[in-house]
Amino acid sequence: QVQLVESGGGLVQAGGSLRLSCAPSGRLFMLSTYSMCWFRQAPGKEREFVAANSRRGSTIDYDDSVKGRFTISRDNAKNTVYLQMNRLKPEDTAVYYCAATTRSYELGLQRTYDYWGQGTQVTVSS
Repeated sequence: QVQLVESGGGLVQAGGSLRLSCAPSGRLFMLSTYSMCWFRQAPGKEREFVAANSRRGSTIDYDDSVKGRFTISRDNAKNTVYLQMNRLKPEDTAVYYCAATTRSYELGLQRTYDYWGQGTQVTVSS
């Protein structure tokens, strides 16, 4: 069974940066053939969309709350997707999840995604 594994979370002060990574646990799961997305879930809140990158790279989308601060990218040679997070704010504190789908539409919706990671905690102190 394919699993996505996130890493790179941690504790950072407001204004700082973190880079999250997402890679599959199986060697035959090629992220280049999937649209990838990052979601996050803060304590007491529902999981929400953060950023998406369609499988051909033709569509990159961000939630308004992270535009200009976060960047989603992928390194196909490393079979890894990243979320670079700059100018972090306390309200960015959440568990961050990566997800994958073969679709190229409705990328902001959780129901679109077939594979999910277990999440990585990001905590931003004020």
